[in-house]
Amino acid sequence: MTTQKQWRSEITALPSWLRRPIGNASDISTVQRIIKQRKIHTICEEGRCPNRGECYSQKTATFLLMGPTCTRSCAFCQVDKGHAPMALDPEEPQKVAESVQLLGLRYVVLTSVARDDLPDQGAGWFVATMDAIRQLNPGTDIEVLTADFWGGKGDHDQISAELQQQRIATVVEAKPACYNHNIETVQRLQGKVRRGAQYQRSLDVLSIVKQLNPAIPTKSGLMLGHGETKAEVIEAMADLGKIGCDRITLGQYMRPSLQHLPVQKYWTPEEFDELGAIARDMGFAHVRSGPLVRSSYHAGET
Repeated sequence: MTTQKQWRSEITALPSWLRRPIGNASDISTVQRIIKQRKIHTICEEGRCPNRGECYSQKTATFLLMGPTCTRSCAFCQVDKGHAPMALDPEEPQKVAESVQLLGLRYVVLTSVARDDLPDQGAGWFVATMDAIRQLNPGTDIEVLTADFWGGKGDHDQISAELQQQRIATVVEAKPACYNHNIETVQRLQGKVRRGAQYQRSLDVLSIVKQLNPAIPTKSGLMLGHGETKAEVIEAMADLGKIGCDRITLGQYMRPSLQHLPVQKYWTPEEFDELGAIARDMGFAHVRSGPLVRSSYHAGET
């Protein structure tokens, strides 16, 4: 089967519950025009999120900081990969702040590509952007979705752990409305799905946030469909609960291209409902569980 035919067959085979209208074209085109004029990026567009029209209409968006090229090569992610990302745009924090103002956003999520090439891996850039947004938009809440901020190549584990804590502390001191870091998948599948990341390392990110400032809500998410079992998902949720994670998102992995990992299973809406109920019983204060749920889905509702 040719690549084009194979891809067409995969799209055709999508379950009905994963097919939805893109949303209000006017809302989408307005956001696209503003971010393109300023040469900034959103994960909504770079990741081709199926919910972007809905989120834009609810005055929520997720900005992708520090360029569109990631220094890691996770096997599920739509974002471009490369070992030589572009130089930081010194005007990016101000451009993002102006975009928030023009769009009248009430809730903003700031995320980024992994920037293992930077001395602080981008922690200070999050803070600079938060400061710029607050100057122009004092009523806008800001959630952050960061990488793991692990130490540089060749560092001993102790040094890397110390650097990680310093970088997380930099962001925590800016007091985001929520600190999000995704474990993405269950422990058994981490190496296959998240190249360059580790399960415990990601749990440590959320644990450190709580140690530094227990008042800041923490959040994490998993994408289902990589071959995990129900028991493994419940175990991962329990691990998050043990470190005091407040919020959780569960969504369906959808293969961005034939170069990415194939989907092993499409979980049904009923299965997502069941997992969501289990998460609530575990004590998570905010749960979003459904096939089209993504990290920032309805983030501003809390």
